Formats: sequence, structure tokens, C-alpha cells
Amino acid sequence: MKLSISGTYSVGKTITSMAIAHLTGMPRTAAPTMRELLPISLPGKTLEECNGAELIMLITRRIQGRAVAESHLPNGYISDGSALHEWSYANVRVKVGINPNDSVDLETVEMTDEVRFYAEVMKQIGIPARQHTKANYDAFVHLPIEFPIVEDGHRPVNEKFRQLAEQLLLDTLEELQIPVHIVGGTIPERLARIVEIFDFPTVMTIEEAIAKAEAEYALIDTRNELERLSDASVAA
Repeated sequence: MKLSISGTYSVGKTITSMAIAHLTGMPRTAAPTMRELLPISLPGKTLEECNGAELIMLITRRIQGRAVAESHLPNGYISDGSALHEWSYANVRVKVGINPNDSVDLETVEMTDEVRFYAEVMKQIGIPARQHTKANYDAFVHLPIEFPIVEDGHRPVNEKFRQLAEQLLLDTLEELQIPVHIVGGTIPERLARIVEIFDFPTVMTIEEAIAKAEAEYALIDTRNELERLSDASVAA
């Protein structure tokens, strides 16, 4: 089984994917994060400062990293997101602007030459992103928007962005005819429902899986891109 835990920002994909992987004993995979990619790709820049060309580069690096990680797990995996996530987040910027926070109060975004070119590139990137998704995931568990967005000072994202990205994800999955199961609720409720849907055997209790996931999640480096760069410079 190659299962994607789907959903837009701040719905709990990462902790849910960690917990279900521990619960079932299946390996977990994910794309490299923007926090990881920015310091090595665009040292000194934040995601908010990136232009269209730079975002395209970052998106392709994320998709590449995800595909490579998945290729090492031929017997199945739990994926934190999917190739569609990178593409959908990037594609929505055509409607809300390269930096969504600059246009949060606007009804429409000016279609500049940069945005037009960006839109055309995203249209083309959508071709391999869809093909990869169709070929590499048997099913999706989609986590709906149930909680307010977490303001982390890193991602230039707002509620309008989240709603548009979620709808694009769901519409594209329907187009690809990949089975999608919408699973909400608390983490224990999500895990119980996922196990029920797929009849997964378990290797520990739900409580144990959540405890292991929380410990794993606590180890994530949440420093933003500038903090990482600064700390690396000091260490050098």
C-alpha cells in the first residue's frame, strides 16, 4: 500500500503520518521542507522574499526529493503529502499572488507578465506532478480544514490560500480517479478510522503510536531559514 496523508497547511498531516506509520509499522516518507531547502538554495532569503522563478526552482527540488525518497520504498509507504501538494501550493499563487500575504485583502491579483509566465510554468509542471501521483499512490487520506492556521513566521499563507489549495487538491484527485477518504477528528479518531478503512494490521496501540509520533515530531528543527543560515555561519 502506498498511502498519502493529504491536506493543506496546518491540518496535522505530519503528526498523523508519523503516528499511522508507527501504528502500522509501515515506513514513512516526505519531501524536504522549504526550511531545509532555502538555506542551501537561496542563502539569506526567506520564502516570503522569493520571486516566481525562485519558487519554481524550490518546487521542483521538493518534488525531486519526494520522488527519490519514495523510490527507495518499493514495498509501500505512508507519505506526508504528495507530489500534488507541492504543485497545488505553487499553482494557487497564480490566484493569490506570488506572496499571498501581500494580496490577502484584495479580491483579484494583477496578472503581470511575471505571474502569466509563472502560471504557464505551473501548468506544465502539473503534467508530471499528476502522472507521478497517479503512478505512486494507491489511495489518499485527506484531512479537512478543522483548525485555524498556525502562524509560524515562515510560510506566507492565509486562510484564502488554504481554502483554494484544498479545493484544487480535491478536484485534481477526483480528476485522477484516485480513491480519497476524508478523515477528520482528533488524532486517535483519525488513526482508528484509517486502520478501519484499510484494514491495516497494527504493531502497537494507538496511544503508543501517538506518543512515539509526538516524540519524533518534537525533534523537528523548526528554526526558520535565516536562523538556520545564521547558526551554520556561527558554527563554521
